[in-house]
Amino acid sequence: MITKNLSLEHLIKPSSLTEKAPVIIMLHGYGSNENDLFSFAGELPEEYLIVSAKAPLAMQPYGNAWYEINFDASQNKFTNDEQAIESRELIVKFIDEVVENYHADPEQVILLGFSQGAILSYAVALSYPEKINKVVALSGYIHSAIFKQGYENNDFSKLKIYGSHGSVDQVIPVEWARKNKPFLENLGIDYKYSEFPVGHGVNPQSFMEFKNWLAKN
Repeated sequence: MITKNLSLEHLIKPSSLTEKAPVIIMLHGYGSNENDLFSFAGELPEEYLIVSAKAPLAMQPYGNAWYEINFDASQNKFTNDEQAIESRELIVKFIDEVVENYHADPEQVILLGFSQGAILSYAVALSYPEKINKVVALSGYIHSAIFKQGYENNDFSKLKIYGSHGSVDQVIPVEWARKNKPFLENLGIDYKYSEFPVGHGVNPQSFMEFKNWLAKN
């Protein structure tokens, strides 16, 4: 399969199906790139079309980001929400392009995001639930300031989300992730959440659990 020129640079692993393939769109974390999560591609069922996107903002000396994170003199962290919203809309456009150009099933679009990619996966799915079937959000949290206005009124009946977090995560505190469950359940969203005794990363247990979750859902 030839990689096409779409809104975001990406890597692709073709599906074993010739048309209407379920698609997993991978969104990497801050300072990483499209190769990171793509390393999972060979471990996922072959019927999935796998597309790993590269974030649009180049960082120095290397790596990419979906939006900037700045620190003040007291080391308080501030996210650039305007950039995050721009990336949210760019991902939505990219999803439409992937479905059209790679003949993916628009009813089976799955976002798999890590860290900043997970934060944006929540933002895309809750802003545009009609476009997303499932979300796998690893080591991320809900930042509702980057959701589309009026998202609370969306129909979330077809959306399912799996979230996991390291209980000793030193980058995104686990307390932030624990707020996801009541937030999502208040909106009536089907949500499974797990914690593992690890830091900021994807561990084998989490990988096996979300893989099984995808198979069952």
